[in-house]
Amino acid sequence: MGIRGELFTTQIPVENRTYFFNVKENRLGDVFLQIVESKNTDGAGFDRHAIVVFQDEMQTFLQGLNQSLEFIEKKRKEQLKEKREKKQRSTEAGDAPKKKIFTKRDAPQKPARKVRIVKKDTEA
Repeated sequence: MGIRGELFTTQIPVENRTYFFNVKENRLGDVFLQIVESKNTDGAGFDRHAIVVFQDEMQTFLQGLNQSLEFIEKKRKEQLKEKREKKQRSTEAGDAPKKKIFTKRDAPQKPARKVRIVKKDTEA
């Protein structure tokens, strides 16, 4: 058994957060899942939050998680469909496309410069 009863752990880094999925065993031999979110707080340390799901509750927890993920995916598809339909309606109506405001992250890259190499005639 590992540190503090850890049987298995994996971490998922995402931008300024890290998620830990720890499978642990307590002194009585009960196995449970601990999910920890650790977030960097502007160099002043880390803000940590944890939830614990016990072995006999995992199937119910997983059902709730799956229902939530299905809802999120359905909502995402609906939003994409609405965007396509809105764009199609505005195109059909002859509306001029609106200017897009770019952030640094999605700003278009400048095209590479074309360089023409000219050989000098070295014969004199």
